Amino acid sequence: MKLTFVSNYINHHQIPLADRLYEELGENYHFIQTMPMETERVAMGWGVDAARIPYIKLFYEEESACRQLIMESDIVVFGGVEDESYIEERLRMGKPVIRYSERIYREGQWKAVSPRGLRKKYHDHIRYRKAPVYLLCAGAYVASDFALIKAYPGKKYCFGYFPKFKEQNMEQLMERKRERREKTGKVRLLFAARFLPLKHPEYPVHLAAALKAEGIAFELFMIGDGEEKNAILSEINNMGLEKEIRLLGFLSPEEVRKQMEEADIFLFTSDYREGWGAVVNEAMNSGCALIAGHGIGAVPYLLKDGENGCVYRTGDEKEFIRAGKKLVKDREKTEQFGRASYRRIQGEWNEKAAAERLLGLCRGILSGKITPPLSGPCSKAPVISPRKGYRYMKKNGRQDTHREMPENG
Repeated sequence: MKLTFVSNYINHHQIPLADRLYEELGENYHFIQTMPMETERVAMGWGVDAARIPYIKLFYEEESACRQLIMESDIVVFGGVEDESYIEERLRMGKPVIRYSERIYREGQWKAVSPRGLRKKYHDHIRYRKAPVYLLCAGAYVASDFALIKAYPGKKYCFGYFPKFKEQNMEQLMERKRERREKTGKVRLLFAARFLPLKHPEYPVHLAAALKAEGIAFELFMIGDGEEKNAILSEINNMGLEKEIRLLGFLSPEEVRKQMEEADIFLFTSDYREGWGAVVNEAMNSGCALIAGHGIGAVPYLLKDGENGCVYRTGDEKEFIRAGKKLVKDREKTEQFGRASYRRIQGEWNEKAAAERLLGLCRGILSGKITPPLSGPCSKAPVISPRKGYRYMKKNGRQDTHREMPENG
């Protein structure tokens, strides 16, 4: 089987899965990069030396060879590229394509009624309802977005992003975290994201103020930078939190992981515009308990409220602060959540499992006999409405996808 990925560029969150696919398929696997990475992301440590990776082809340097690969491959996975021209000929000829997509209505599903938007959605998606075109949902609300426009009925599958899984000795890791707490007398909170409005970096600062007001011993490390940094600095100074909060700026992916392995609780406060959020995988792999908003794409797939973390209603800062204060006070539960988080990633949501299941899906497509797993990557994607997602998560916890929901429309 010859498999080709097409995306805007490869990054450190995609390489582990790509490496596993290359190990399985060898020269029958390629990743076509259609554009160089943006300068901002390179500055964040996301840069990759594509020339040293044997399976990467650069469309902007080898257009003819890349177009040939796209046409002759048995399966093409197409994601992260707005320009449909890369796969238009393949689609026209009825050759199998798997789309790999984040949300198309992350600004609000009301946009589904836009006539102009629907014309484009028809051209890109709806007209392939009965064609051999399938959808990998990189986020729990992707299936709901596409169900609104009646695209890919019965052909939507759970997926996401799969940063490098790091095998941990959990006893040793938890012992290191305990020793650090005993030495400092403080629970360590961690935030890692760009300082942008959609990431809400002010939430952790306000939680810190609430913890200090109650005399709770803690420290908050914040990794990142961005347009909201000056506002965050002002809040820290105005609230007298200079001793409790450390701003670390951008760190390399390896340094971020080290900070996660030292932290007790990871705070992820993005709104609905966070398509996936690979830091969730990484923090869970590092034995952190999580406090995260329900509207983040990875959260319904990876978290179970009360089992491996706390889920709050996206946009409800008061609930976030209540959850934070409660968890910081309960060190036993914090450690319990951290262990359960690690097991979740170790079990199904890692690059090895994702590669095996994706290859299984591809073989099923080619044979005409798709048998999806009951849960995890490449299981049938349930249609979870963002509006009802919080209530659904509180009622049912993690969305193991053997419990399917009907498509709305």
